[in-house]
Amino acid sequence: MARVKGLKDIHIAMLLTDTALEATYETPTKLERSIKASLKPKSSQIKNYSDDSVEEVINSFDSVDVEIEVNTLSIESRAILQGSKLVKGVLVEKASDIAPTVALGFKAKKSNKKYMYVWLYKGTFELCEDTYETEEEKTKTQTAKLKATFYAREFDEAYKLITDEDAKDYVATTGTEWFTKVAEQPKETTLSKTI
Repeated sequence: MARVKGLKDIHIAMLLTDTALEATYETPTKLERSIKASLKPKSSQIKNYSDDSVEEVINSFDSVDVEIEVNTLSIESRAILQGSKLVKGVLVEKASDIAPTVALGFKAKKSNKKYMYVWLYKGTFELCEDTYETEEEKTKTQTAKLKATFYAREFDEAYKLITDEDAKDYVATTGTEWFTKVAEQPKETTLSKTI
C-alpha cells in the first residue's frame, strides 16, 4: 500500500450559509505554497458498565485541531483568514477583527504518484504568529504556521471528506474537480430489487 509523501494546493473557501437546509461556500482560493498540515481530531469517550464489565463504549466527536505551515503568508491571505482590513497595501489588524468561518482543502501525494484529497467543512483560524530573526552567517528563512479549529456543520453534521485515487470506487472527476468548489458528499445509490 502506497504511503503519503507530499502535500500541496492548500485552499480555503468562505462558508456563506450553514443551516438545517443547506451549506454554501464561495469559490475556493489557493493559499501560498504548502509545507505541512496536521489534523488532530478531539473526541470524548464514555464507558458504560454492566455485569461487572464494559457493556459499550460511546465516542463523541468534538472538533479537529488543525495546524498548517506554508512557505510564507501574504498580507492578502492574512487579511482573509483573520478578518482584517487591507487598505492601500497596508494590513490593519484590530482587536475587533472577527475571523471568518471557512472550509479548508488540500491534496497529499502518495509514493505511487497518486493522491489523497481532503476537505474540512467548517472552521476558524487563530491570529497569525510572527517570527522575525536577524540575518546571520548561514541564511535562515521563516515560514508561516497557522492554527485553526474545525467542527461539524449544522447542515448535515459532516466535518470532513477524504478520498483516495486508490479507493475501489474512486471516480476520476472527483480529483480534477476537487478545488473548483468545496466538495460535497456523493449521493448514495439504492438498488431496486426485481422479482
